[in-house]
Amino acid sequence: MSLYLIGDLQGCNVPFQRLLRKIDFSASRDTLYVLGDLVNRGPDSLAVLRSLADLGDSAQCLLGNHDLHLLAMWQGVRKPSRKDTAQEILQASDTDSLIDWLRHRPLAVHQHGWLMVHAGVLPQWTTAQTMALAAEVEQVLQMPDVSGLADFFQTMYGNEPMQWRTTLKGSDRLRVIVNALTRLRFCTADGVMEFDSKESADDAPAGYMPWFRVPGRPHRWRLDTGQRWREQRVMPREC
Repeated sequence: MSLYLIGDLQGCNVPFQRLLRKIDFSASRDTLYVLGDLVNRGPDSLAVLRSLADLGDSAQCLLGNHDLHLLAMWQGVRKPSRKDTAQEILQASDTDSLIDWLRHRPLAVHQHGWLMVHAGVLPQWTTAQTMALAAEVEQVLQMPDVSGLADFFQTMYGNEPMQWRTTLKGSDRLRVIVNALTRLRFCTADGVMEFDSKESADDAPAGYMPWFRVPGRPHRWRLDTGQRWREQRVMPREC
């Protein structure tokens, strides 16, 4: 049995299928961990979702910021931008089943001794705390009455608060959790997040560092591979 960690498919189904052939992936034997941003920007988000859903338990998929953005578009909270390419999912014959499958994906997974997330983990969070906080957002996303999801997506966007506090409640609390797990690149040693920079780890803004280089962090993890400095790469070629 082999385990594979793949990041940022982003709607690139042809390279994804080519990668599965290259590694001789067997759904009865192997397991994929697909670490978020399953959709958007690439040309075939619909085929990617269908392929992953069809793999069942052999494909363990995390939510990234683009996946949450698709759910926000589904709820009518966000309109597609010029760069969005996932709208076909919302017009498909199997939209309901695909969206239901997507919103039941986790934001963090702890398996095989590794904590897996799409973007980052705040330096103060332990593995257990990260999993518990991710579950708070997952509980909202998976609510049986989807009519309440619009309220969550209306308040999901934004950079504030920039720092985690245990006393945070409501939408502020959920926003910090989402931002850390799906958007974080840089932060200070005490966990103040920065979202303007898109540079490599060696070009962090003054006063900030890559979140995984904060000294004394209490956890180990596997990382999404969408950013240049991240390790353990298993990536399909670009679309």
